[in-house]
Amino acid sequence: MTRLNRMFLSTTILAGLAGLAGAGNAEAQDTLNALVWCDHTDAALIEPFEEAHDVRVNLREYEGTGAALALLEQSRPGDWDVLVIDGIDVFRAVEAGILAPLPDDELPTADFFPEVVMAENNSRDGTTYAVTEKFGYNTISYNAEAVDPADMQDLSAVWSETYDGRISIYDYYLPVMGLAALAEGIDTADITEGSLDAIGAVMDTMRSRAASIGGVVAAQTALATGEVDIVVGGGEWLTAVLAEDRPELTWTIPEQGAVRWSQSIGVLADSANPDLALEFVKYITGPEGQARLATSSCFWGMPANAKAGAHLTEDQKAVLRWDEQEDYLARTQLYPAPDAALDIEMQDLWLNMLQR
Repeated sequence: MTRLNRMFLSTTILAGLAGLAGAGNAEAQDTLNALVWCDHTDAALIEPFEEAHDVRVNLREYEGTGAALALLEQSRPGDWDVLVIDGIDVFRAVEAGILAPLPDDELPTADFFPEVVMAENNSRDGTTYAVTEKFGYNTISYNAEAVDPADMQDLSAVWSETYDGRISIYDYYLPVMGLAALAEGIDTADITEGSLDAIGAVMDTMRSRAASIGGVVAAQTALATGEVDIVVGGGEWLTAVLAEDRPELTWTIPEQGAVRWSQSIGVLADSANPDLALEFVKYITGPEGQARLATSSCFWGMPANAKAGAHLTEDQKAVLRWDEQEDYLARTQLYPAPDAALDIEMQDLWLNMLQR
């Protein structure tokens, strides 16, 4: 399923896929070409790998799994070596035959938070094709000086009449519909066609209270400027980068729970540099790479590797809520994973809400 709006800021829009397609094999021996999200473009993350391996990492941001697949279709074999992808969409890349098997004995997954290894997402028929690198939560972000923090512990209070006109909704259907389901006591894994009436009713209420629906930049700006006081679907990825200057902009996981996102990384099957690509995956998922990825200048999120904690400052761990992860992981659920037919119905329901 293609995301309507990627939760993460992308400065590269697909302006001419053909122009982006030619990463070029001419530099294949000293260049690693990677399709990534914006958090991988931080020099503090990439430069240590470049220096250690005496290579240049050529990065291209993309927005939405469908866009990445389209870009790969228009590229030459070997143009790209590494792919960062939404954890829930790894199966699409596996079905398309574009990811190479990864050697389990070389991956540091034994050091991961157990809940985010997610072999069911990253493997197929016992073969691993990707590995989780980062995770976090789509939940409730808010201005603690403008709302009652106690209200933020109850989803029904979040979009109650009390906060009419003071809410922004994050513009991606899966996590927001997941939150609506949780508000109705429906597990995200149990969403069916029969659940959509109840979910739709919650979203109708949510929409009636909302001042706006927007992507990460619009939502973050609205919260920071006081245009709204709450972002439904927000989380640490929205407010952590603002924590030092705006500590009142924060987030929580309500008593009903929240939705957990994850992103994975893998080696492309036709990589011209598969050994170097594997080394990049191992660096990104190793403790030091994980700490740098977790605190990327684009957006913060929890590292999958628990040993990254040794490379984070106490202040950084506090912003990430490091000591609360055991509780958060226990109280959150994965994104809804609808089949094709249900996904169409969910997108239709979302689009209908947007048009109101």
